[in-house]
Amino acid sequence: QVQVMESGGGLVQPGGSLKLACEASGTFFSINRVTWYRQGPGNQREFVGYLTIDGASKYADSVKGRFTISRDDAKKTGYLQMNNLKPEDTAIYFCNATIVRRNNGLWFADDYWGQGTEVIVDT
Repeated sequence: QVQVMESGGGLVQPGGSLKLACEASGTFFSINRVTWYRQGPGNQREFVGYLTIDGASKYADSVKGRFTISRDDAKKTGYLQMNNLKPEDTAIYFCNATIVRRNNGLWFADDYWGQGTEVIVDT
C-alpha cells in the first residue's frame, strides 16, 4: 500500500522560510515526479511546481525564484523549500507523487496525494 504524507507546515513571519517534506511509504520502484499544489482560503487548488526524476522542473510565476523543489530518493522524499514567504503564500500545501510500481510483471504509474500541511504566513 503506497501512501504519501506531507509535513513541515506551520506559522512563519513574512520574509521567513519553511521547508515542507513529502514522504512516500510502501513498496514501489520509483517516484517519477513530485508536484506541489496549494489551496488558500477561499481559493481553488493551484499548481506550485514540480520536479521530475530526470531533473526537469517547472514553477508557478507566483513562486518562481522563491520556492525550490528537491528530492532525496534514498529517503523516498520530496521537498519544497520556501523562502521570502508572503502572506499570500498562506495555504494548505499538497504533494502529488507519480509513483511507479511493478505488480505481477506489469508496470503501473499512479498519482498519490497526501493530506496536506498548512502554512500560515502572518505577523
